[in-house]
Amino acid sequence: MEEKQHKRRIHYSGTHPKSYQEKYKEHQPEKYADTIEKVIKKGSTPAGMHISIMVQEILDFLQIKPGQRGLDATLGYGGHTRAMLEKLQGEGHLYALDVDPIESAKTKERLAQAGYGEDILTVKLLNFANIDQVAAEAGKFDFMMADLGVSSMQIDNPERGFSYKVEGPLDLRLNPQKGVSAAERLKEVTKEEFIGMLIENSDEPYADEIAETVMGKLSSGEKIETTGALRQAIEEALSFLPEKERKEAVKKSCQRTFQAIRIDVNSEFEVLYEFLEKLPDVLAPGGRVAILTFHSGEDRLVKKSFKTLKKQGIYQEISEDVIRPSKEECIKNPRARSTKMRWAVRAME
Repeated sequence: MEEKQHKRRIHYSGTHPKSYQEKYKEHQPEKYADTIEKVIKKGSTPAGMHISIMVQEILDFLQIKPGQRGLDATLGYGGHTRAMLEKLQGEGHLYALDVDPIESAKTKERLAQAGYGEDILTVKLLNFANIDQVAAEAGKFDFMMADLGVSSMQIDNPERGFSYKVEGPLDLRLNPQKGVSAAERLKEVTKEEFIGMLIENSDEPYADEIAETVMGKLSSGEKIETTGALRQAIEEALSFLPEKERKEAVKKSCQRTFQAIRIDVNSEFEVLYEFLEKLPDVLAPGGRVAILTFHSGEDRLVKKSFKTLKKQGIYQEISEDVIRPSKEECIKNPRARSTKMRWAVRAME
């Protein structure tokens, strides 16, 4: 019988581990709380973790009371979920949705270990566009929230292909078991469609140049199947810029291009539009909803929907201006900087 070889754990190399896999202490926050604290104090997000944004502002608005029924439309790492569960004080019920089968299973387990089992929390592997399905089963909700950002543990894991900063497969799917990857999608679109995608989804100023380079490479038989290959194509596309401004321009265009493709691959605008359309029908009279957005396209959709439905008397009150995270929160968690919060209150029937 062949002896099974023991697989050694990847250890920290020196005092400052660089790769996602090496940071094993950061993947175990319960065991290595001191390491987690140090990383957060530096203004970084620990590997495999997500620091929830504007938690207090959301709680202040939602005014959760024990015995109420709520919905977290975007479970993620479960930071907002846990804060809302604490407010229920063991009475009522919270439903939570996510399309990511990998991270939602981890979060469900983490919350169960913290004492939040199925008696008070129901986790469903479901897109938040399907809130009507949940309401049909659970009834209307007294409070709801949706955080439209991609979680840090998805961005930081190179295997998911969300970041231009680390080498990995060009995937970008929130649910890697469904749909086509970003690499496959690039093979399907025309140059004109790609230009449209870059402008519509991320206001990319160099859309023509990037599309020209990317599509040129693909049509000549070159493969763009990794995050590094796409980043290199963007660098080449912007090589005409003066050297002193090129580095910053490439960084920003990489961020916008990856965002534009991610929005397309996951049909994010279509999903958000459907969610906003169904939202009033799943809120109880006087029910409250808070939404966090991270780029102008999302915020425009939320703002327009809330304003239109208030005029129609469906919402009795909405936030007139966006609410931003505090300066202190942005220093502690730089990923909070682009966050905008809007809220609405369902009219009493």
